Amino acid sequence: GCCSPRRSPPSSSATPSTVRRGHAAPPPHRGGRSAPWWAAPLRPASLGAVYFYECRRRHACSGRTIICRAADRGSARLPPTAPADLPRRAPSPDRAPHREPRGGFTRVGVGALMSSSKCVQAAARDTQYRTFCTQVFTEAYAVIPREVQRDIVTSMLPHWTRTRAWILARPLSGFAETFTQYVVEVSPGGGSETPDTAAGVESALYVLSGALDVTIDGVDEQKPQRLTAGGVCYVPPDEEWRVACAEDAAEKATFAWVRKRYEEVDGIAAPDAIIASDCDVAPTPMPDTDGAWATTRFVDPEDLRHDMHLNVVTFRPGAVIPFKETHVMEHGIYVIQGKAVYHLNNDWVEVRQGDFLWLRAFCPQACYAGGPDDFRYLLYKDVNRHPSFFPLGGRALRGDTWM
Repeated sequence: GCCSPRRSPPSSSATPSTVRRGHAAPPPHRGGRSAPWWAAPLRPASLGAVYFYECRRRHACSGRTIICRAADRGSARLPPTAPADLPRRAPSPDRAPHREPRGGFTRVGVGALMSSSKCVQAAARDTQYRTFCTQVFTEAYAVIPREVQRDIVTSMLPHWTRTRAWILARPLSGFAETFTQYVVEVSPGGGSETPDTAAGVESALYVLSGALDVTIDGVDEQKPQRLTAGGVCYVPPDEEWRVACAEDAAEKATFAWVRKRYEEVDGIAAPDAIIASDCDVAPTPMPDTDGAWATTRFVDPEDLRHDMHLNVVTFRPGAVIPFKETHVMEHGIYVIQGKAVYHLNNDWVEVRQGDFLWLRAFCPQACYAGGPDDFRYLLYKDVNRHPSFFPLGGRALRGDTWM
C-alpha cells in the first residue's frame, strides 16, 4: 500500500499546565493519569490547524494511478470513521513537532479550525478537499454527500419523461417520518403532466440550476411560470399541476422537491399556491447575530394554514449557531452553497455544496460556517401542528369513520 503501517499510540504525560493556549486539556484517564491523545474525544476546542495531503501511486497490476488523501487536524486525532488506510499518528503540536506523513504523501493544502469560543474564521479554504469522508447513517441523523449521488442510485418516476431523481429522504419508522425529499434532473423536453398522483400530498420545489416551467391550476390563468435558479414553488394538496423543461433549453433543469402529506385541521383552510424567488425575498436576521445568520422565508410563520416550511438559511463566513438546537421539528437540509462543519448529536461532520443532511426530531445540531463564501442551505421543517399519535399515515377512528 501507499500508506505507512499504523504505529502504536505513544504514551503521554501531558498535564493541563503543558497545554498551549487555545487547546483543551486532555481528559483525566483511569488512575488519575492524563488520557493519551488517541483516547481523547474530538471537541471543537481542540481543533487546530488542518493540513491536507495527497499520495499518487501507480497500481502494480492495472497500471492505473491511485490517489490517496489524508488530513491532519492539528491537535485533534483522525476520527474513528476515517478510512483504515489513512496514516494514524500523534499529530498534536502540544506533544510533538509537526511531521510530514510517511509513504509518499505531499502536503497540498492547509486550513484552520479555531476554538469554539472564537468560532471558525477559516475552515479548509480549498473547497476541493474534505478532511474525511462524511457519509453516515445513525439513529439520530444521516449525511448523504454529493460524491455518493451517482448515476447508479437514481430512480425513474411514474408519469415523468426524460427525468431521473435521487431520493434522499423517505418516511422511516423511528426516524424522520413526515416527508420525502428528492433532487430531480429534467432533460430538455422532459417533465410531467401528472407529477404526483398521491392524494392529500403537498409539494415544494426549489430550482437549483437551469429553467423549469411550472403550471398550477388557478394560478395566473394557468399560464406556465418559468422558474430559474433560486425559484420557489409551493403546490397545495390535491391541486392539478404540471412541470416541464423546455425543448430548446440550453441545459437540464435540476430542482429539490419536498413532498409531505398535508395535515388538515377543522376550521383552517388549505394554503394557496406560491410562486416566488430566493432573489426577491429579503432574509430575516436571526436575533443577536448582527445579520451573520439569516433566514429567507417564503411563508409567514404565523400562517397556520401551512404545516411545513421550506426556507433558505444563510451564514456569513465565520458565523455560528451559538447553541445546540434541540427541537421537535424534523429537518431535511440540502447545501446549496459554501461549506461548514456541522455538530450533529455528538459528532462533527464536514459538509459542502450538494450534500444532504437528514435529521430526526430532537437531534442536537449546531454549525460553524467556514470557507470564503456564504454557507447556504435549503431547510425543510414540519410546523404548526400537534404531534401525531399515528405516524407514517396510520389511521385514527373519528366517530364511526376511520380517517
